[in-house]
Amino acid sequence: MTAATAISGVHRRIAGPGPQEQFLAALFDRLWDRYRERVNWVREYERVVQTAGATFVNDHIAFRTISSQLPSAGIHTLGRLFESLGYRAAGCYQFPDKHLSSIHYQHSNGNFPKLFVSELQTWRLSAGTRAIIESTVRSHRPPVTSELLSELASLETTPARDRTTLLDAVVREIEELPWELPSKSDVAAVNKESQFAAWVLVHGYNVNHFTSLINSHQVDSLADIERTIDALRAAGVPMKSEIEGARGTKLRQTATEAAVIDVPVTEGGVRTTMPWTYAYFELAERGDVTDPETGRRGRFEGFLGPQATNLFEMTRVDGKK
Repeated sequence: MTAATAISGVHRRIAGPGPQEQFLAALFDRLWDRYRERVNWVREYERVVQTAGATFVNDHIAFRTISSQLPSAGIHTLGRLFESLGYRAAGCYQFPDKHLSSIHYQHSNGNFPKLFVSELQTWRLSAGTRAIIESTVRSHRPPVTSELLSELASLETTPARDRTTLLDAVVREIEELPWELPSKSDVAAVNKESQFAAWVLVHGYNVNHFTSLINSHQVDSLADIERTIDALRAAGVPMKSEIEGARGTKLRQTATEAAVIDVPVTEGGVRTTMPWTYAYFELAERGDVTDPETGRRGRFEGFLGPQATNLFEMTRVDGKK
C-alpha cells in the first residue's frame, strides 16, 4: 500500500479552532501515523475504506500501564496528561480475573476519541513475578512535572513555537520506553503469569490499539460489523474469530490479530531484539440506549467489561521467545 492512499489527518478534521483541540488532534495524528506504520492491517483497512467511499472515525484509543508504588506509576501516569488537555474520567471498570482496572476518559468535544487506560494490579501477582516487574519499573523516568501539566492546561496563552516543543514532549512520554530495557528472560518469565505485564515491559505506554467506529462508515458495503469483517478478510486481514456482543445490542466489538514487531531487550547484558506482539486494530459498532434520566435515545458511548476482557487476550504470546 502506498503512502498516497493513507488516511491522513484523521483527527485534525474533527478538531475545533482552539489551541487545545488543535494540540490534541496533532498529538493523536502523530500517534496514529506511528501506529499504522507498525500495524500493517491498518493500511489494509484504509484501502478497504477508501475503495468503498466510506469514512473512518476513531472511536477510542487504548493504553496499558503497570501500577507501582515506588516509583509511583499506573493509570494516573497517562491520565493526568490527558486530563490537563480537557479529558475527564467517564467510567471505571474492574477485571478481577486478569488483575486489571481501567478508566475510560471522554473529551467535551464528543468527536474526539474516547481513551481507555488500564493498569495491572501488581500486588495480586505472585512474589516472583512482582519482583521482576518491580526491578524493571524501579528505573522509571521521573514523572511529568506540574509545570508541564500547567502548560498543557493553558495552551491558549502559549506561543505556537512552544506548543510544538510541548507536543514533542508528550509524544516522548507515550512512545519512549519509560524504564531501562528488560531482559529477554525476565519478559518470558513474566509472560507465564501475565501477558499484559510482559506487553507493558517491552512496549511501555505506547498505543495498544485504535478503533474504527463502524457507525461512521456510512456506506452499505461496510454498514455493520459483519460486512466490515467480510471486507477485511477478503483483503487478507486475519481477524478475531468471534464478535463480542450479539446483533442489536448496545456494543459489538472485534479486532484484527495483533501485529508482531521486533522489540529491544537485553540478553546476557547485551542489547538485542526479539519478536513480540504489539497492537491490533479494533472495530466497534455502537447501538442506541435510552437515558434513564431524560428518556432520550442516544448512542451508547461506554464500554462493557466482559467484552474488553476477551479483547485483552489479543496480544497473548504463547510459548518461549
